[in-house]
Amino acid sequence: MTLIEERFEEHAKLIHRVMTSKKLMRSIEDAAALWKIALAAGHKLLFCGNGGSAADSQHWAAEIVGRFQKERAGMPAIALTTDTSILTAIANDYGYDRVFARQVEALGQAGDVLVAISTSGNSVNVLAAIEEARKKDMKIVGLTAYGGGKMAEVCDVCLAIPSKVTARAQEVHSLIGHILCEIAEE
Repeated sequence: MTLIEERFEEHAKLIHRVMTSKKLMRSIEDAAALWKIALAAGHKLLFCGNGGSAADSQHWAAEIVGRFQKERAGMPAIALTTDTSILTAIANDYGYDRVFARQVEALGQAGDVLVAISTSGNSVNVLAAIEEARKKDMKIVGLTAYGGGKMAEVCDVCLAIPSKVTARAQEVHSLIGHILCEIAEE
């Protein structure tokens, strides 16, 4: 079996594990409900994460504000990962651990949803954003990998993908993100 075939096989097996996990499938439904309730009430989604998770944050916020698959009115979503002036000012003045929390403090409101992405579930700046979101009575949907890390304990819904391989978990995050965007559009 080639490396390419092995990676496709790993991906397929992980997708099957997620599909057959009643707990995870129910959690995806719960996350979708939180998104829909918030957006229907005029609240917004705030996304944060580092590296590939930052890219997912931007991607999903764009799908919500723009459109995913159907023409509709724009819905409010913000990727807290995109404004370099804000990120560098906060990192310089308060430290990198506060880059998302400070933005949640400034932009988040009760009824909004923080979508926190960290494959380890232990990213300090993501956990700080979650803590700030709690203070504001926001809901938190977390996307993590195997075990969920500290995020498993502090999110309203934690989608902990059962893989220790970051790339495989991120692939499933991408699929789940698209599913959540599609449900939000309905």
